[in-house]
Amino acid sequence: MACGANTGQSQAADPAAELQLGLVTYNWGKDMTVEELIKSCKAAGIAGVELRSTHQHGVEIGIDAAAREKVAKTFADSGVVLVGLGSACEYHSPDPAVLAKNIAETKEFIHLCHDLGASGVKVRPNGLPDGVPVEKTLQQIGKALQGLAEYASDYGVQLRLEVHGKGTSELRHVKTIMEVADHPGATICWNCNPQDLEGEGFEHNYKLVEKWMGTVHIHDLRKENYPWKELFAQLRKCNAPGFTGWTLIEEGGVPENLAEAMAENAKVWQRLAQG
Repeated sequence: MACGANTGQSQAADPAAELQLGLVTYNWGKDMTVEELIKSCKAAGIAGVELRSTHQHGVEIGIDAAAREKVAKTFADSGVVLVGLGSACEYHSPDPAVLAKNIAETKEFIHLCHDLGASGVKVRPNGLPDGVPVEKTLQQIGKALQGLAEYASDYGVQLRLEVHGKGTSELRHVKTIMEVADHPGATICWNCNPQDLEGEGFEHNYKLVEKWMGTVHIHDLRKENYPWKELFAQLRKCNAPGFTGWTLIEEGGVPENLAEAMAENAKVWQRLAQG
């Protein structure tokens, strides 16, 4: 399947969504402007971008209407898709004030996403608080996600729960969260974690949450530290109703030659996507 520059919108369950390659600006691209990101992605053959909050490109919930219009137009004219926004909003805190703050901030990201013409906002759980029953925390995260997905649906925005955090990155817990959330606009962002391989193994863990697949964070595909072939074999046939087809490079360490690393990853990705 080709790396195309289509829209960032969710696609229908049947047939499976076309796989596409994108970049998360954590941390590759974190020091680039929007214009530099677009230029770099086009040069490497990368079709889309998820903009991580707090980085150099400055696409934040505080920007005004004129700035939003400019970012939206820049992407629309570029041929590179703004796939979504990467927030750090999380819903596991036992402190009601902290939870409320994160929910309110998520709504601001939803507004920004809508204004920019992107299709979704990445959120996350970030651990299981000490002294709180696990089930209570999972229920709280799921309920928050449910309410926010309902809110986001009025703006045509998908919520993407990153498989993230100590304990909360276990797929059995993600499954519980998503069962509580129970909204078509609530999807997961598969994160290619070591925990995916634990217990009964990759395929079993993947199948626990496959029906909620929205986007996928991959890592440096040149490293053989994850079953990339097995993952892409599953993704090629994924027909989850919210699956966008976007597989987005998210890598913490920044290589000395980033342009080369991006181009090399695009080549490896083509082989994996085609099977």
